[in-house]
Amino acid sequence: MQSGLPGGLIGGRGVGTGMRSSIHIVDVDRTETWTRYRKGLCDTCAANCCTMPVEVRLADLVRLGVVDPFEAEHEAPKQIAKRLMKAGVVGHFNFKNEIFTLGRRANGDCGFLDGGTRRCTVYAQRPQTCRTHPQVGPRPGYCPYGAA
Repeated sequence: MQSGLPGGLIGGRGVGTGMRSSIHIVDVDRTETWTRYRKGLCDTCAANCCTMPVEVRLADLVRLGVVDPFEAEHEAPKQIAKRLMKAGVVGHFNFKNEIFTLGRRANGDCGFLDGGTRRCTVYAQRPQTCRTHPQVGPRPGYCPYGAA
């Protein structure tokens, strides 16, 4: 939510007084608004990274428990993708690179994010993409931090 006011001011607060809002506006699509990652930052975040598209491989889907290991070994990825897309688990499949993009809710949240707590419901089984964020990603070393 951008205010359209200069300097990132919110709701006109501080206009003409030189005061700046303490609220940091982050736009996940604009990496220049991201915060340099530091240990413990996730503890107070609203899980903004969980609103970004998550690309996964077949092994991630097996770890998540949405694809059976036998199915992964014996079924064509294209067929698995069709089934998962129909179920809403996957929103897109790149046939050339065999990369699946996890489905998201209407509000943009990852389907595995708890909307109330803003925490991952499959943290121990989370995809490799999530495990390596923010060390790997659109802006390595930075994250779309937003206070919860």
